[in-house]
Amino acid sequence: MTNLGQQEVPSVRQLLQLSVPAIIVGVVSALGLFLVDEAAHYVEEFLWVQLPQALNVSPDSGWWIFGVLSLVGLAIGLIVTFVHGHGGTDSATVELVAPPMSLGAVPGLVLVTILGLAGGVSLGPESAIIAVNTAILVTLVNRLWPEISVELVVMVSAAGTIGALFGTPVAAILVLTGVVAAAKTGGTLWDRLFLPLLSASMASITMAFLGAEQLRPPAVPSVDGTLLQMLPAAVAVACVAALVGLLGATFFQPLHASFRRLKRPILYTTLGGMLLGLLGALGGPLTLFKGSAQMVELVDRAGEFTAWQLAGIVGIKLLALLIAATAGFRGGRIFPAVFIGVAVGLLCHALIPQIPIGLAIGCGALGMVLAVSRDGWIAIFIAVVVAGDMRILPVLCFVVLPVWLLVARAPEMLAHTPAHAKQNSK
Repeated sequence: MTNLGQQEVPSVRQLLQLSVPAIIVGVVSALGLFLVDEAAHYVEEFLWVQLPQALNVSPDSGWWIFGVLSLVGLAIGLIVTFVHGHGGTDSATVELVAPPMSLGAVPGLVLVTILGLAGGVSLGPESAIIAVNTAILVTLVNRLWPEISVELVVMVSAAGTIGALFGTPVAAILVLTGVVAAAKTGGTLWDRLFLPLLSASMASITMAFLGAEQLRPPAVPSVDGTLLQMLPAAVAVACVAALVGLLGATFFQPLHASFRRLKRPILYTTLGGMLLGLLGALGGPLTLFKGSAQMVELVDRAGEFTAWQLAGIVGIKLLALLIAATAGFRGGRIFPAVFIGVAVGLLCHALIPQIPIGLAIGCGALGMVLAVSRDGWIAIFIAVVVAGDMRILPVLCFVVLPVWLLVARAPEMLAHTPAHAKQNSK
């Protein structure tokens, strides 16, 4: 096997030779996500079911929510402070796919990720799991196939993990298409997508075999009416959701800097946990965790909430996402962004019932995810999944364009840490 150079056109033989490591990477990526998710599930059961039952208290009570999240913040602060690797890189400062971290940082990052997912922190697993899988697989592939470049391993590992996260290789390829197309490498686009797609496919198949599911769409009626009539409402809902995301992005950097003024992670993660506990006590269990299961519950119970209550849910979850992401917790912002976008869609539907609920939540998810991720493909994909209706795909493809103009030059939900402060930011 020869390494694929920057300008080299990969041959069919090379692609076939590299298929074996790509398959292994895909399976390992799925197993990494599955094991972390299962561990988080058991810890969650202990914190929110078994322990409250043993103490004869309600896990939905405000003081219990506050106590659990405060202690989770303290525990994560201790890990980030004292465990080797500082719990990995600060998730607020890196994109979804980041350069590989050292293998020594993996145990700490796994621990803080499990605690965050189980403790009700409003972050998803995507950023942390991609970092964990990438670190492990770069080391593994480098030992077994040293001729394979680190850049290729990172891309294939990210594809496998994204395929596992969203249950389909399509999501991974949509995310990576822009990266691959921009890279100065030889061959056609599908030459360069061959190995990531193979990895993502194997990861998705592995997750299906294990019966794991990260993003489950809610049950909503199919959208009726002509597509042309839907466009104004669709654009309006998506833009409102995007503005909510941009509002959060505006405060992201200042909030991140404010927490870092406390200098020590044990201080700002504990404070962050206490603030998340207060928000959770105010918003209730529906506003906790990464938001995928809660999104389904919110849609199922949509008729129980007034417009004001839905607006409150949007505000509380947005604040929870901002605090969780900037206060030193580890995790991704896409899953809670989907919840917020769906809540915005339900709010628009409550204010204007003529907007079909499927269209409203799909466009809400599109606008919020686009504002957070700045990736139009993944925003469209998630919108289709949430709406559960392929018929509105042409509408979503149109809607993403004006929303992109709205978010393209706006502040990103990403913190930029000065070089001299990077060590303290950990």
